[in-house]
Amino acid sequence: MHDRPYRTDTDLLGIYLNDHLAGATLAVDRARLLAEAEAERDPALADAVRPVADEIAEDRASLLTIMRSLEVPVRRYKIVAGRLAERAGRLKANGRLVRRSPLSSMLELELLRLGVEGKAAGWRTLHRLTGADPRLDPGHLDALLERAQRQLDTLEELRLRQIKQTFRQTADRPAPQESHS
Repeated sequence: MHDRPYRTDTDLLGIYLNDHLAGATLAVDRARLLAEAEAERDPALADAVRPVADEIAEDRASLLTIMRSLEVPVRRYKIVAGRLAERAGRLKANGRLVRRSPLSSMLELELLRLGVEGKAAGWRTLHRLTGADPRLDPGHLDALLERAQRQLDTLEELRLRQIKQTFRQTADRPAPQESHS
């Protein structure tokens, strides 16, 4: 067994951070796809998602910087797996074969929200490790956590708005009349 300068298990941390990198890759691709897909159909949604997508890409870059500072190698196969998972997610059954379902945007907002929740959990985990590893900057992690919270707030607001739009047709229809035969 060899001595390590820091008490953090770098092997486990490497697996953990590479898994987060794969998730971040998926989230960047998914957020950009959502903004692009909604550009004509719902420009307000596209305009609201674009800055979140840009921030998610910045967070991914921050993760890569943290990984470099911790000397954690990037496992390219995990990045590829993240991209493949994102593309496979596009093939899900959504009630439509050729065009986007009204459910697509709502489900994608939920997926992005879950991804940001996971990212925030990752930042909190790294923050907990700052005492054991001085290469981790608690101030930077605090800023990343604050940004994740803003993203969560934005995505939840968009998700709630999308619920109204997605199910509006159903909600606006008059209730079927009961027949008393």
